[in-house]
Amino acid sequence: MINEESTSVMDATSYFNRDLSWLSFNKRLLIEALDRRVPLYERIKFLAIYSSNLDEFFRVRVAAIQSLGEINKKKINKNLGFEPKELLQLIHKEVDQQQQEFGRIFREELIPALSEKSIILYDDAPTSEIHKKYITSFFRSKVLAYLQPVLLKPENKTPFLENRCLYFIVELCREDTPEEVQYGLINIPSNDLDRFLQLPELNGKQYFIFLDDVIKMNLKTVFPGFKVKNSYSIKINRDADLQIEDEYEGDLIEKISKHLSKRNIGPPSRFLYDSTMPENILSFLTSALNIENEEIVSGGKYHNFYDFFALPNPLKPALQEKRYLPLEHQKFEQYDSFFDAMDTEDLIFHFPYQSYDNVLRFFNESAIDPYVEEIKVTVYRIASNSLIANALISAAKNGKKVSVFVEVKARFDEANNLRWAAEMEKAGVEIYFSIPGLKVHAKIALVTRIKDGIKKRYAFYGTGNFNEKTATIYADHGLFSANEEMNLELKSVFRFLGKRNDTPELKHLLVAQVNLQERFIEAIENEIEIAKSGKKAYILIKLNNLEDKVMIDKLYEASQAGVEIDLIIRGICCLRPGLVGISENIKIKRIVDMYLEHARAFLFYNNGNNDLYLGSSDWMKRNLYRRIEVCYPIYNDKIKKEILHILDLQLNDDAKAVMLNADMDNIRLEEKTGLRAQVAIYNWLKEIGNN
Repeated sequence: MINEESTSVMDATSYFNRDLSWLSFNKRLLIEALDRRVPLYERIKFLAIYSSNLDEFFRVRVAAIQSLGEINKKKINKNLGFEPKELLQLIHKEVDQQQQEFGRIFREELIPALSEKSIILYDDAPTSEIHKKYITSFFRSKVLAYLQPVLLKPENKTPFLENRCLYFIVELCREDTPEEVQYGLINIPSNDLDRFLQLPELNGKQYFIFLDDVIKMNLKTVFPGFKVKNSYSIKINRDADLQIEDEYEGDLIEKISKHLSKRNIGPPSRFLYDSTMPENILSFLTSALNIENEEIVSGGKYHNFYDFFALPNPLKPALQEKRYLPLEHQKFEQYDSFFDAMDTEDLIFHFPYQSYDNVLRFFNESAIDPYVEEIKVTVYRIASNSLIANALISAAKNGKKVSVFVEVKARFDEANNLRWAAEMEKAGVEIYFSIPGLKVHAKIALVTRIKDGIKKRYAFYGTGNFNEKTATIYADHGLFSANEEMNLELKSVFRFLGKRNDTPELKHLLVAQVNLQERFIEAIENEIEIAKSGKKAYILIKLNNLEDKVMIDKLYEASQAGVEIDLIIRGICCLRPGLVGISENIKIKRIVDMYLEHARAFLFYNNGNNDLYLGSSDWMKRNLYRRIEVCYPIYNDKIKKEILHILDLQLNDDAKAVMLNADMDNIRLEEKTGLRAQVAIYNWLKEIGNN
């Protein structure tokens, strides 16, 4: 395997910083929120996604950068491209600009647009007496039960602010001594109550108010004997990264369980405050809460905009995206048995355009089929109420040998994965936990079946998780295959996961830690040689993230040799296209639409043979050097044509795609055709029915 510390032949300016690139992706969501052609509640949803993403960014990435001062500076600068403090300054500058645009879109675009539809979201206390009385009654009967007001006094211990929770800092004074200012702190219980309160309809209009403002209107009740002078909202993000990806020794499960209990009490990574807060109050707070200057971020009047996912739509389904019901795979539906269908030919499903029920059916049939002897699965992110886990439990109880590799280092899903691992183990499922120092990110399953004395293996190869919930919003591919050569290799991969001392020999599958990076490099080098011979050379790569300098350098080399390269990169991209003499033959598109583009695809023209792979692996350091990933070839000509057509639609999208330049700007395309790839893919699949 190639070393991740391989020395790059390029100058540092040839690469874009990964964190600033990620901020470019998040900024792309604001473009959707601003687009008046997008249904109104979808625009609001994009603000919610933006806010949720930014929260995680500060909890994980910014927290990590803040802690880098204790590590060798030479290594830090090589990886980041900046000194940590310099990078933090750049991050805060970019986030501040984005937050200004965020607030402008909310105040000047979305609030008026809601009002035009007779939906009033109060941005302050209502003027209607009917609403005032309703709010007071709701506050007294519901809200008061969850409030924990605290007076901040020097002799009192400063209360602990919980991660991602909302609070008011309240400026108070006694009626008889108005010159003596005191401060109070009160929680906004948005985890216990809905963030938005629906008020009585008036004159044909629907009214809503923030829970924040419900409390604000009643602060005198909360602090009796005081005059309320002002109040300002605040929030803390805390370091939520477990920092255990590189643990090599000890009981990993015990370590993860221990760290989970500490996740919400980690050190602050962002202190968000209402920008109208006076400097003296801000200074008092940051001192009392032990907040460092680099953690302080000014914001708007309201925080936790991810709560906008739950903003009620009284006009539903109007103002929302048209619902595209999952399509059936018509050819597959002709078979009573999944195994009979796979015996005939490979099957490909495209989620969420086609129903994820087909994956559930595969596991359900495997659980009850009398000829199935063994089931092997990897689990990275599993649904909280997983039908797949229940099918595996049933299979074990039905006498099948069931082995599940559970990745317990899947960030923010550790607790859920541990819970399901315990449930499955209790039912007799053989559980394999994380490999120390590695994450298993592959999305694979293998079923062994013996009928009439003949043993056959049936496999599922995916680009997305075994999670029926996220499968409705993530765009992925899933291949079902009875290809015996590939599936025997998959069996050896599972053996490798279980024993770690038997490296598989692979001709078909590409597996990180074994041959994945080397094979992709060989494929790129092949295109380079073809280009040098004067023939057509072409590469198309679709990824969530592109960061690894080894792979970027190889793409630069291909561009310099004359290979035409198209990249579809959803998120992080450290490759800079269009650099003179380096990347002039590389074009990058980013697609953001109703579904999250999640599939990874790799096409190498190879003199017209179109070598095509799908899989779980991005081209990041973590995927190539610290994870087990599986990519798989597409041999079936019909399936290959399907994938190539889908990729072609995405390359020609000029409605939801943007071009990325060397500075990672999101450049809108001139809409010549108005092609919206996700809608076009759905309509095309509906038309062909996979016949």
